[in-house]
Amino acid sequence: MFSQANDPSRSRVLVVLHQEHSSPGRVGQELVRRGFALDIRKPRFGDRLPDTLRHHAGAVIFGGPMSANDTDAFVKKEIDWIKIPLREQKPFFGICLGAQMMVKQLGGTVAGHHEGLVEIGYYPIHATRSGQGMMDWPDKVYQWHREGFSLPNGCELLAEGGGAYPNQAIRYGPSAYGIQFHPELTHQMMVRWTTKAAERMTLPGAQQRRDHFAGRFIHDRFVRRWLDEFMDLWIGTAPNRKTITG
Repeated sequence: MFSQANDPSRSRVLVVLHQEHSSPGRVGQELVRRGFALDIRKPRFGDRLPDTLRHHAGAVIFGGPMSANDTDAFVKKEIDWIKIPLREQKPFFGICLGAQMMVKQLGGTVAGHHEGLVEIGYYPIHATRSGQGMMDWPDKVYQWHREGFSLPNGCELLAEGGGAYPNQAIRYGPSAYGIQFHPELTHQMMVRWTTKAAERMTLPGAQQRRDHFAGRFIHDRFVRRWLDEFMDLWIGTAPNRKTITG
């Protein structure tokens, strides 16, 4: 479903992933449904990032188990690269690690909670005055992180959390957004995350595996609605949209 980038007639969105078997999940599905082709690249494994987004409609940087504070060369390169979509004012969307990378590019900080608390599971958020009216925000969203980000100068806080990490959604300029939570998560991804990284659920503040699935049953339809409205606001539909079947 995601191998669409070789079609020259379709608008492309750059998708940056961080693990060998990572998936753009529901965000990728929504982009394809809106007529975009996905140009998937993994700088961690040697893929280069473009010098300009002139030939892309936008870019998404997803999450990963690494930290935006890591000294790995690919982490530093991605943080530095984010200045391109910001400078060109192309639609940019950072999810979890991707948002933290954007914050670092803008001079902000990324750090863990002073008591070591994490957010792994469903946690409450609420829109700020700036975020109200932009879209219908869910009461709870799916989190999987042990670091959060500050609010850099020039950024607008759109949503706050009621727990260990207050900054949950930000906007910079006309079309750059960063969120701490994971609306891209599919059921299959939740199964994989909670299986392969089960040890994370023993960290302070984390929810148990059964609560992840119970929370999804209650909250996922509201997260889906939020994502649909967000995608309309952030990037809309491709000008040369084609109907994707299968």
